[in-house]
Amino acid sequence: MGRIGAPYGVKGGFHVIPFTDDVDALTHYTTWWVGTEDQCAEQAVAECRVHGNGLVARFNSINDRDIIALERSKLILMPRELLPEPDPDEVYWTDVIGLKVTNLQGQELGCVDRLLETGAQDLLVVRQGSNERLIPFVEPIVVEVNVTQKQVVVDWGLDY
Repeated sequence: MGRIGAPYGVKGGFHVIPFTDDVDALTHYTTWWVGTEDQCAEQAVAECRVHGNGLVARFNSINDRDIIALERSKLILMPRELLPEPDPDEVYWTDVIGLKVTNLQGQELGCVDRLLETGAQDLLVVRQGSNERLIPFVEPIVVEVNVTQKQVVVDWGLDY
């Protein structure tokens, strides 16, 4: 959902860098899971509000700027069952990772390793062995994302 940024104020507040287009989505939750995807801990949220392009927040358990500074860059996660179902034309990025990518000619380009947010457009990082392709995650290049069939179809050549 996001990550902890720089401290904000002197009472343990911090900036949040959201990983979602809906910046205030995190404001609807009173508990966040903080850490890594492998190991995280629940944190009760004392306050959270939109601030510029991101958020500022504070946990109940931390009221010191120096202590929250140690949490910087940790991920803010949510259990999947707490998230709303995406609209039919939307997909969670986590569901795209690992999908096989083929082009319109049926040629396999590899599998989605991760996604990158560049500001101009999001990119699929597609890995095939030691080869890595960056494919814009936009229409009309991405023709179809089918999570059920574990496949992404793109209008992209092998030589791009």
